[in-house]
Amino acid sequence: MTVHNIATKAAFDEAVKKYPVVIVDAFATWCGPCKAIAPIISNNVQRMSDDEKYKDVFFAKIDVDDLPELSQELGISAMPTIIAFKDGEIGDKVIGAKPQEIQALVAKQL
Repeated sequence: MTVHNIATKAAFDEAVKKYPVVIVDAFATWCGPCKAIAPIISNNVQRMSDDEKYKDVFFAKIDVDDLPELSQELGISAMPTIIAFKDGEIGDKVIGAKPQEIQALVAKQL
C-alpha cells in the first residue's frame, strides 16, 4: 500500500470507517520539520507496506492548510503530527519529526 493524499473530510471519514487501522500524517507544505522527515516517513511506509503484517494499514496524509476544520477537529497544534486510528477511533499521536516513535506508533496498532 502507498501513502494516500486525503483532499476532503469526506474522504478522510470514509478511510477511517473502511480500514481497521489508519495512520495519518498531518503536515504543512511550509513546515521545515515536515520537509525534513518526509523522505524518512516515505521510506518507512514503503518498507511497511511491503510487509504482510501491515497489509490492512491505510497510510494517509492531510495538508492542514487545505483541511483546517479537520485539523482542528483532530487537535493538531504542531506539524508534523502522526495520528493512529484503530477501528474508527482516534488513538495515539506523535508530534514532531521522530521516526522511531512513528514506527513504534504504527507497530502498536497491530
